[in-house]
Amino acid sequence: MTYSGAVEVGGPADVHELTDLMISKIAVGPMNNNAYLLRCRATDEQLLIDAANDSARLLDFIGDDGIASVVTTHRHGDHWQALDEVVRATGARTHAGRHDAEGIPVATDVLVDDGDTIRVGRVTLTARHLVGHTPGSIALIYDDPHGHPHVFTGDCLFPGGVGNTWGEERSFASLINDVERKLFDVLPDETWVYPGHGADTTLGAERPHLGEWRERGW
Repeated sequence: MTYSGAVEVGGPADVHELTDLMISKIAVGPMNNNAYLLRCRATDEQLLIDAANDSARLLDFIGDDGIASVVTTHRHGDHWQALDEVVRATGARTHAGRHDAEGIPVATDVLVDDGDTIRVGRVTLTARHLVGHTPGSIALIYDDPHGHPHVFTGDCLFPGGVGNTWGEERSFASLINDVERKLFDVLPDETWVYPGHGADTTLGAERPHLGEWRERGW
């Protein structure tokens, strides 16, 4: 089956099978949050991105092999509702951006800074700090040596625009500058984007609209 990234709350996961990594996506909770399970194909170690909601569903999604780590992309409550239960059940190490960790009511084991790496088995993810939606939002980039990059953007980049900055000009300028400089300027059009809610996209699909986003201010 070809991966599309189209998932619904209560529906099945969609699985993106890469050479070294399997990426499984489900939607959970009343805000249609995406949760991503990354599995290293060489070691079977797993990492979860955003224990957003519905801990029973997430633990079933994770399965008997458990997870070594869970990364919270940012401090907003809809992205960590199930974090405590998932960590208690799995013993996973918690990761979050240094400047958002204080807003997450589960202890963060690893404070993540811009450019830090997080490993899942033999696979390396690179964190980029994107400021504006929150002070410490992070995106995770997997630069697939066998293909194009993949980036998990939390609520910082979606199809059609950057994340919500609630009309604050300074926050919007910060976010779009970071997204442009740290993602669009360094990654190719083929880069697959996995956002915190809703459908996936690619940088190539969004790149022509960067000027429009800047002009409209959101």
